[in-house]
Amino acid sequence: MSLKSVKEIEKNRSELELVIEKPAFDAEVMRVYKKNVSKINVPGFRKGKAPKSIIEKIYGSAVFYDEAIDNLLPQIYADAVKEANLEVVSRPDIEVVSIDDNGVLLKAKVYTKPVAEVSKYKGLEVEKEKVEVTEEDINAEIDAARRRNSRLLTVTDRPAQEGDDVVIDFEGFVDGVPFEGGKAEKYTLKLGSNTFIPGFEEQIVGKNTGDEFEITVNFPADYNAEKLAGKEAVFKIKLHEIKKTELPELDDEFVKDVSEFNTVEEYKEDLKKKITERKEKIAENNFEESLIDELLAHTAVDIPAPMIENEIDGFVSDYEYRLSSQGANLDMYFKYTGMTMEQLRESFRAQAERQIKTRLALEQIIKAENITATEEDLENEYKKIASGYNVDIEKVKNSIPAENLSGDVALRKAVEFVKANAIVK
Repeated sequence: MSLKSVKEIEKNRSELELVIEKPAFDAEVMRVYKKNVSKINVPGFRKGKAPKSIIEKIYGSAVFYDEAIDNLLPQIYADAVKEANLEVVSRPDIEVVSIDDNGVLLKAKVYTKPVAEVSKYKGLEVEKEKVEVTEEDINAEIDAARRRNSRLLTVTDRPAQEGDDVVIDFEGFVDGVPFEGGKAEKYTLKLGSNTFIPGFEEQIVGKNTGDEFEITVNFPADYNAEKLAGKEAVFKIKLHEIKKTELPELDDEFVKDVSEFNTVEEYKEDLKKKITERKEKIAENNFEESLIDELLAHTAVDIPAPMIENEIDGFVSDYEYRLSSQGANLDMYFKYTGMTMEQLRESFRAQAERQIKTRLALEQIIKAENITATEEDLENEYKKIASGYNVDIEKVKNSIPAENLSGDVALRKAVEFVKANAIVK
């Protein structure tokens, strides 16, 4: 037995007294001695041949204690936590109290999982958006498809106008001196995109192909290049080409090119169906978020700081993984954004607290309503995962134990329970 006693020293924090029995400790000290003796030089003895008692006399009786305790502690601590029936949410703060003829006495202070108090979870009143699909919604989808299938045509019979793509040479000057980054040749710019300095694009409108001209603009006071911020600049420009976007006509031929349908009517009906599904999914997600907000308004819980930090660790790891999938990393992100790790972690704090509080509230609902993950639930979850990753379901079952899924499934069922018992406005 490794657990001597356990007591709550403050809310959600406990102290365990652990004992390493003397025979087990002595045996481990001997193993540590045998492992390290070959590395210790003792005058008068060949390397690796010095007796344990001599080494302890020279280096102190505790020379092998730390490593012996480190070796034994993980299993001793795990057994004690299990025996105490604690759900620990932090690393233990270990203190060696004594080492004597009775063995080793240690204290481990840990934060434990809090219990949420949910005052109400049935009859929560939440608004749900009514889904409507308008002609404007459908036309917007059609216009997007037409733009994706548009083509650029060179214009020769009129001056440039907003919405055109123009091909230009330009060179900028401040106080008559060209500045770095202010020159380009055969640059394509969409007029009205507002990608250049304010006033730049507007002064190209009305010019014709072949025109060479100057425009004057003022860099914004908060411009990212300090040497240019607030300065007046003159740009010399040559307009090489004007292009306009031509959209395809909305007819049956266009529909056949961009979809599996043959007529405009069929295409519009399919778009309406897809837009409806998309809006319903958004409305359902928003409803669920509002429902969780309402549930949390009726939930009280003190979350230990280490629990929040652990949750933030997960968010940071996920964020780092997403960056790596884009060929970047956190160091690059911090360099280009000026953000620090502390600021990044702080940006996740509110989300981490909300996620923990939600999970704790749902766990209380699971307990109160005896919600469980049935065999059918787990089978459906395995099928869903297998389908999502396009792998054989048996491979999924072999790689993910059922107990790892049951908790998540029960949480989702608890959410569905709250939704089913909500008052939808």
